[in-house]
Amino acid sequence: MDNPIAKFEQCWQAALADSPLQQKSAICVSTIDAQGFPAGRFVDLKAVTNDGFIFCTNLDSVKARHLQHNAKIALTAWWDHAGYQIRVVGLAQAITAAEADRFWHARNREAQLASSAFNQSEPLSRETELTTRFNQTADAHAGQPVPRPDNWGGFCVQPVSIEFLTFQNDRLHLREYFARSGDGWIKQLLQP
Repeated sequence: MDNPIAKFEQCWQAALADSPLQQKSAICVSTIDAQGFPAGRFVDLKAVTNDGFIFCTNLDSVKARHLQHNAKIALTAWWDHAGYQIRVVGLAQAITAAEADRFWHARNREAQLASSAFNQSEPLSRETELTTRFNQTADAHAGQPVPRPDNWGGFCVQPVSIEFLTFQNDRLHLREYFARSGDGWIKQLLQP
């Protein structure tokens, strides 16, 4: 398959279908801080489109601040149970408010409440504050929808390269590297 976006979607669906993971769509997102150091963490991949790979976050979080400073980003999917590692390098662009609304409404209530109750990555004075703040937010929104906070949105990673590694027991892993070229892709096989 010479369309890496379609290939990623196919691999993702195969990984989802037979996943032993609790967080089935988790991918590692690596950003670059103001000092040039990389920082990685796992997020939930929300969607894959021809435009790129979408994940959501608090727009005041460390990762969002990194992306506002430097839009270069790397995504890594590790689906050992399906035999894939996929690496994406690209540029992150904020999604629209309408897209953020759509992803917000698809979240479960507990995730909405947690996102509303806390300022992601900010200091926490004590562990008991987790329950207290969550419960206060739940009480404030009892019996009504939880509105999307203004600082909750997401990013679409527009890929410049995508590499697929298909694991083989004999360690002769198949590595397929795709580089963006205009509106298309150039494919290159890499040695394991």
